[in-house]
Amino acid sequence: MADSRIRLVAGLGNPGPDYAGTRHNVGFAALDFFAQRAKVVFERQSKWDAAIAKAGDAILMKPLTFMNRSGNALAAVADFYKIGLAEILVVVDDFALPLGRLRIRESGGPGGHNGLESVIASFGSEEIPRLRLGIGEAPESASVDYVLSPFFEEEKPKVKAMIERAAEAIKCAVDNGITSAMNKFNKAEES
Repeated sequence: MADSRIRLVAGLGNPGPDYAGTRHNVGFAALDFFAQRAKVVFERQSKWDAAIAKAGDAILMKPLTFMNRSGNALAAVADFYKIGLAEILVVVDDFALPLGRLRIRESGGPGGHNGLESVIASFGSEEIPRLRLGIGEAPESASVDYVLSPFFEEEKPKVKAMIERAAEAIKCAVDNGITSAMNKFNKAEES
């Protein structure tokens, strides 16, 4: 069976200046960087409650519903454009991964991520490709505060490199399919 190319890329995050630059918003940051490289601009689409851009054949979206309700906007866009689950890539933060590490999967559970949980609930399936971006391990007692906090100054070079690599992984998934992106980007990055 041929590998489906990605037609819809959704970066998850929280809208507004209070959340810009936080660990939870690296999904937005990766998509912003990808859009910048593709020379496309996001426009707010109130009917989807999302910011949307088109890069070639791919639709880029940032749900503006806040993280915990991301699935509503994503499902509405996918339904309208008749995009199948295997043609969607969700880009999210992951505190179970070391800072700077990428992991692409074709499916799986939410792993404690409320945005992914919302997406899975909205589609009624875990068969949704995702690109997880490592934000470093959260302290056990303060995971909410941790994901809503900004990166430390000494972490920023590693975060910048991860965002750039994530944009490359998105491009690979859009151009060549999720399997190709997994094969290329799931290897540990050279330090």
